[in-house]
Amino acid sequence: MTRDRVVIVGGGFGGMTAAKELAHDPVDVMLIDRNNFHTFQPLLYQVATAGLNAADVAYPIRGIFQHQKNLTFRQGTVSGVDWDRHELSLADGATVPFDQLVIAVGASTNTFGVEGADEHGFPLYGLRDAIHLRNHILRNFEAADADRSLVDDGALNFVVVGGGPTGVEVAGALVELFTKVLSRDFRDLDVHRARVYLLEMQDALLPPFSPSSQRHARETLEHRGVDVRTGATVERITPTRVHLRGGEVIPAHTLVWAAGVKANALAETLGVKTVAGGRIEVGRDLRIPGHPEAFAVGDNAQVLGRKGPLPQVAQVALQSGRHAAREIRRARLGLPSRQFHYFDKGTMATIGRRSAVAELPGNIHLQGTLGWLSWLGLHLLYLVGFRNRVSVFINWSWNYLTWDRGPRLILEQISEVGTDSTGRSDEELLVG
Repeated sequence: MTRDRVVIVGGGFGGMTAAKELAHDPVDVMLIDRNNFHTFQPLLYQVATAGLNAADVAYPIRGIFQHQKNLTFRQGTVSGVDWDRHELSLADGATVPFDQLVIAVGASTNTFGVEGADEHGFPLYGLRDAIHLRNHILRNFEAADADRSLVDDGALNFVVVGGGPTGVEVAGALVELFTKVLSRDFRDLDVHRARVYLLEMQDALLPPFSPSSQRHARETLEHRGVDVRTGATVERITPTRVHLRGGEVIPAHTLVWAAGVKANALAETLGVKTVAGGRIEVGRDLRIPGHPEAFAVGDNAQVLGRKGPLPQVAQVALQSGRHAAREIRRARLGLPSRQFHYFDKGTMATIGRRSAVAELPGNIHLQGTLGWLSWLGLHLLYLVGFRNRVSVFINWSWNYLTWDRGPRLILEQISEVGTDSTGRSDEELLVG
């Protein structure tokens, strides 16, 4: 039997899982990603709020697969596909042939057309986003320390849009950073005037959670000083103001956009059917209709569950990536395809120190310290790389014992390290 060429586009949860599943199959796997590292996205907010180094949540892809002999890695950006010739086109002009294809390029921030959101909001979906936001937060405090009039203008007001897990986690982490860490760093600045606003257009935070968990999250955040606004809709954003429907204007020099995601723009260039949010339509076996040799998994695919489209979360990416790899194996063996069945392992969100909500199979609901410990343990378990796990554990332990944070560094753009497609420098990502 000849060795199929399996090309996986995307080094996120879905792509990595698919590649690992094929480790012992008689196929040649090529993994393509525009970055040479895998990012553990659930902890990006801790990089943005100076809780972790960038290197703690990123791991070189070549290092992950250095013992997988049937896999090669190529850093590059896919720009299109020739379905007839079974070839991918890369941005540098090269082509990559394939027999089986897995599209796992993830998603990007969805600002839903809100005026000024793309220009003035801070997304939090990639490592550069996290470092960019951390730089901005620390620069605002340095500027306010030098010119106190900036405090009255809103330089120390921070608006987080989106009351899902990411928004709740960012808001909780910002409050802890300001009240426990920066208040000691900036002794002559009234840091207690810093404000964190959490805006959610629905009537409750954490829409996927039970009412009990939603109430616990809101009460905990408000107790810790977050101004939580539900039923709040952002209409327009400027560099220093957030305009809400109804006329209220919040003076704030920082807006973190955590209100949703859409499929990676690559999906629109493949000549396949897409649905809401630009997600690729797939069959029950995750194959792309009309292309039985191609699969789409994770955030860039509309993966169906028993009650409709599944959410764009890590567990869906992990399980769908594994299923696609197994379907490739079954096809090689001449076996019929199988439908994808998602197993919901639960949902978690941390609110801050010794406070989180976790809803697990078996109707198990955890709150407070027990939920927080469960959140810590699960994220350490899924973090890639033993060194990263040790580093994160040490950072978390140090923070817990001392209320100190690690990399409170403003990394200026350094021309020698180059820029990405947005014009921002790599900012020495692995330094922190």
